[in-house]
Amino acid sequence: MFTTVERDRVRDELVAAAKAEPRVTAAGFAGSSAHGKEDRWSDIDLALRLAPDVDYDEFVALWTESLYRKHNAITHLDVRAGNTLFRVFLLPGTLQVDIAFWHDEDFGATGPRFEVLFGEANDVEKTKSPMARDLIDWAWLYALHARSSIARRRVRQAEYMISGMRDGIFTLACLRHDVPATQGRGIDDLPAETADPIMDALVRSVDPAELSRAFTAACEALLTEAEQVDPDYAERLAPSLRELAAGANP
Repeated sequence: MFTTVERDRVRDELVAAAKAEPRVTAAGFAGSSAHGKEDRWSDIDLALRLAPDVDYDEFVALWTESLYRKHNAITHLDVRAGNTLFRVFLLPGTLQVDIAFWHDEDFGATGPRFEVLFGEANDVEKTKSPMARDLIDWAWLYALHARSSIARRRVRQAEYMISGMRDGIFTLACLRHDVPATQGRGIDDLPAETADPIMDALVRSVDPAELSRAFTAACEALLTEAEQVDPDYAERLAPSLRELAAGANP
C-alpha cells in the first residue's frame, strides 16, 4: 500500500513536469486532491490544459510513456467525457493517478472540487447531475425485472436488478440532499433517516425470501424518494410497485 509520502512525491513530480512543459498552459487538481482534502486513501487527480496548437494524441502518448518509465505504471484505462480524455493509471502500491488532458477551450471547473495550480481556467458549464425523473423510471424498470427474476428463481439476476434499483434510489437521495450524486460519492453524507431505509434494500443472500424482503424495501424506498420529486407521479406508481413487491413473495 502506498504511503502519503510516496503519493505526495509522485504528485509533486507530476506538477513540476507540467510546469516545465511549454505545451501545458494551465493545470489544476480535481476531486480530493483539490484544496488539501486528501486522506490516507486519496488518489491523485491532475488536470492539464493543452495549448491550442498541440498535437493532442502525441502529447497524451508522451505523458503516458513518462508515467510508465518514470513512475513504473502497471496499467491504465481510459474514460472519456466529451472531448476530454481521463487516463487512469495504476502505480505500484495501488496508487491511482488520474491525468485529464483538456483541450484549451474546454479547461475549467466542471464540478465543485477543483483547484487551479497555475495558469487560468475557463468559465465552463458544470457537469450535469443525473435527472431525477430518469432515475425513477430506470428504477421501476429494474423493479419489473427483479420481480420476474425472483419468480423464475434466477436469483443472481434478481440480486443484480434489486441492487440496480438501490443504486438509483441512493442517487435520488443524494440529489435531494445536494451531496455528490455520482459513483456513490455522497451516500455516506446522507442523514441516517434517509439512508437507513435504502440500506434495508441491501440483498444479504440469494435466498428467495431474502430477495423478496430486499425487493419490498427497495420498492418502498423508491416511492419515498419519488414523492420528493413528483408526488403525483409517485402516487401513480405506488399501486404497481406494491403489486410487484407482493407478487415477488415466494
